[in-house]
Amino acid sequence: MVFNAFFTEMVLPFLLIFVVVFAILQKSKILGDGKAQIDAMVGLVIGLLLIGLPTPRDIVINLMPWLSVGVAVILVFLILYGFVAGDMSGDGTPKWMKTTFGILAGLFTLGIVIYVSGLGTIILDWFSGNYGSEGLFTNIVIVLLVIGAVWVAVKSGSSGGGSRPSE
Repeated sequence: MVFNAFFTEMVLPFLLIFVVVFAILQKSKILGDGKAQIDAMVGLVIGLLLIGLPTPRDIVINLMPWLSVGVAVILVFLILYGFVAGDMSGDGTPKWMKTTFGILAGLFTLGIVIYVSGLGTIILDWFSGNYGSEGLFTNIVIVLLVIGAVWVAVKSGSSGGGSRPSE
């Protein structure tokens, strides 16, 4: 198992940081255009510093599983959006339809993440008052919803959306 720890705690974090730093430097051209060797040297130094210092390395190692989950969630969303919306790049597709399918795919993906991660029970406990001080979270959410509704009403009323004829 020593090889496994060396691979997951040294090689993979080094490669990740090296590649990300190199790609950022190549794309941004901060050190100049056509300076791939300098960009690689900077990426190498930053990658070696990462694996040489335990605290930053531990942060990256602990962050990577969550990054993987995030990438998987985004992939699921894009697959669902592509499946439902199809090829809507044409001019004939209304913008509201793209937006609606995007919101539906996003809500579906969010629901799956909440269900799979077990956050559903925590959220239900918050809203039922079992989590915290006698429904404090529920009261805060209701107040925020009321403030949001008032804000939307005031914003839509002040935008001049009335049916006044134009001159």
